[in-house]
Amino acid sequence: MSAIGVSANRLEILQIAKAVAEEKSIDQSIVIEAMQEAIEKAAKAKYGQEHDIRATIDPVTGEQTLLRVLTVVPEEEFEDDAKQLRLAEAKKIDPSLEIGGELTEELPPFDFGRVAAQTAKQVIMQKVRDAERERQYNEYKDRVGEVISGVVKRVEYGHVIVDLGRAEGIIRRNDGIPRENFQPNDRVRAYLYKVSRETKGPQIFLSRAAPDFMVKLFAQEVPEVYEGVIEIKACARDPGSRAKIGVISNDSSIDPVGACVGMRGARVQAVVGELSGEKIDIIPWSYDDATFIVNALQPAEVSKVVLDEEERRVEVVVADDQFPLAIGRRGQNVRLASQLTGWQIDLITETSDSERYQREFQERTELFMKALDADETLAQLLASEGFETVEEIAYVAPEDFISIEGFDEDVAAELQERAREYLERLAAENDAKRKELGVEDAVMELEGMNPSFAVRLGEEGVKTLDDVAGLVPDDITGWREPGPDGKPVWVEGVLKKGEMRKDDAQMFIMKARVAAGWIEADAIDQMIAAQKEAEAPQELTEEERALLALNTLDSSEAEEIDLGDLGELGDLGDIDLEALAAEGGDDEAAPKE
Repeated sequence: MSAIGVSANRLEILQIAKAVAEEKSIDQSIVIEAMQEAIEKAAKAKYGQEHDIRATIDPVTGEQTLLRVLTVVPEEEFEDDAKQLRLAEAKKIDPSLEIGGELTEELPPFDFGRVAAQTAKQVIMQKVRDAERERQYNEYKDRVGEVISGVVKRVEYGHVIVDLGRAEGIIRRNDGIPRENFQPNDRVRAYLYKVSRETKGPQIFLSRAAPDFMVKLFAQEVPEVYEGVIEIKACARDPGSRAKIGVISNDSSIDPVGACVGMRGARVQAVVGELSGEKIDIIPWSYDDATFIVNALQPAEVSKVVLDEEERRVEVVVADDQFPLAIGRRGQNVRLASQLTGWQIDLITETSDSERYQREFQERTELFMKALDADETLAQLLASEGFETVEEIAYVAPEDFISIEGFDEDVAAELQERAREYLERLAAENDAKRKELGVEDAVMELEGMNPSFAVRLGEEGVKTLDDVAGLVPDDITGWREPGPDGKPVWVEGVLKKGEMRKDDAQMFIMKARVAAGWIEADAIDQMIAAQKEAEAPQELTEEERALLALNTLDSSEAEEIDLGDLGELGDLGDIDLEALAAEGGDDEAAPKE
């Protein structure tokens, strides 16, 4: 009877381990290890916590073994007679034992008391929970960037808890689409963007508002996007209201906008339906920033764009009647266009642009009248020909003057002589003012310094080499900071905007630090080397090498050369050269929605 009872007990342990492992989707060995740990803890409670007790459960037969272990140590290291055994004593028991060896003693089985059983249960449950959490983390951390579906379990304070089958995810209030209400048992799809380890288990964060969610939906609805024939280069969303995506085709025969729209709008409507009616503008993406910005501001028509690449800002001029359309409701259109292109967009009307041009034209005219002692007609003529400063007139090539109607060599020479005299007088006045302000002569010796610059430094309290060395580039070039309404505003530096580039200002300050003895001269060489390394072009891909080869061909030569012969220009592999040859024209040929 006793033997039958033991067999039943062994079989029951294995069955329990198997059932728990299947229920929690973890390995059975983890459950058996948890049981062994629980038995060890209960045995220590019975025999004493000071002992080294180890339990084993055979994963095949279910047989349990309980052992007390003593580690053999030399005489001088002996400290704990409950866990250690002197080498001399160990040799008496088993001559083969050496230092570091273990002497085991089998302990008799015992009945778990109520407290011991409860403790063992807690140990097993904790171990199983930890294994389940680790399994969930490992399963979902590799699925970041995927669209997954689940069933709404509950909604708490606007946060949607989603049952994913073997784990739970959360769509936080900020990650949901506004005015979208879910009820328990509703099926929902969302973008998995983050999985983090937490004490209570992995947190799986889902989003329906992320731009990448829309990109993944288009990949599911548009086979060309999924296959990579059409690329979604950029996406910007105002969740639940409106979105813009920039698309480009790697195959000149496929219209990227038309493919994403689908027959009678079926493809885009499928995405719109999933996003609760969010309107989507599909924009032809372009390698030319100006063209892409113009496309991104659709449906508004743009008259002119002026790029400031250093600040990644662009000034866009639109007709007065197009201005509300370009801005959009509550600034939505221009905001989304800015997010889509990565450029800060400043919109102005043609009327404002014209007024500003007239104002600047009048200022230049007055400057030329004063500096050159010329009449208004001549000053206006110079301003209309594109001259902006007296320096340009003083040092421009005489041929540029002679090309102007009514100008000859004598007139050009006279104008340049007057311009140089004016600049000399201005430099003398500025130098006197510089000395009056207390700007040291050592500052004037810096490369790139002039009396006008020195006066502006002096007005800002920068008077010595140490003062200049202590500046940062923004102090010279100016910077942007949040204004009272939260919008960025330009703060003038020592120089007016555009008079000096930020990298030139950095070099100027570095040279001042060398002159002031703050740093060694080789620090500048190190900075230049670091800049060159950062700006060094990356290795070209096979496609880029093919395009480069195609772009070097003259149009007349291209008609006479077989595209198949281009393989001699490099290892082009299986690239479709005809598609690559046409790729450069996609941006202009692609129709605008």
